[in-house]
Amino acid sequence: MAATGLTFVVVFGMMARMEKRQRVSAYGVVVRDGRVLLVPIARTEVSGEVGLWILPGGGVEHGEHPEEAVVRELAEETGYAVRVDGLSHVGSDHRRLELPGLSVDWHCVYLVYLVAVTGGQPRAELDGTMGTPTWFDLEDLPVMHSTSRTMLDRVVAGG
Repeated sequence: MAATGLTFVVVFGMMARMEKRQRVSAYGVVVRDGRVLLVPIARTEVSGEVGLWILPGGGVEHGEHPEEAVVRELAEETGYAVRVDGLSHVGSDHRRLELPGLSVDWHCVYLVYLVAVTGGQPRAELDGTMGTPTWFDLEDLPVMHSTSRTMLDRVVAGG
């Protein structure tokens, strides 16, 4: 669940709504035989992000442990059951998002886990937010969301 707060900012001499949102998220990096599992963003209100590829993962629910969240999110977004092998790193994404009728001061604190597939079959997320999960060669990656690319690069670099 994202924490929110509403402020107003002046944009081009006019008052505009600026909402503060903060979220804790957990993402999984699944690497197998030199290939990484990614999912495409299929639906979002954020301009320019549909079609970008990301690491599977998402928000930690209230009272949920981040390791449980990454297992749940991977099942929801990919159809795979996974095992958490360890925490790679913790990071932060702070940026301004433009949503229809609203500017958002977005701050995401994310935990990146190393995970392994233990079962399941690949499929697109049932609610249609993410498309079909796909394995990509680490040397031939698609256009990725910048935050996911930063996460993956850090894992590949060993940190």
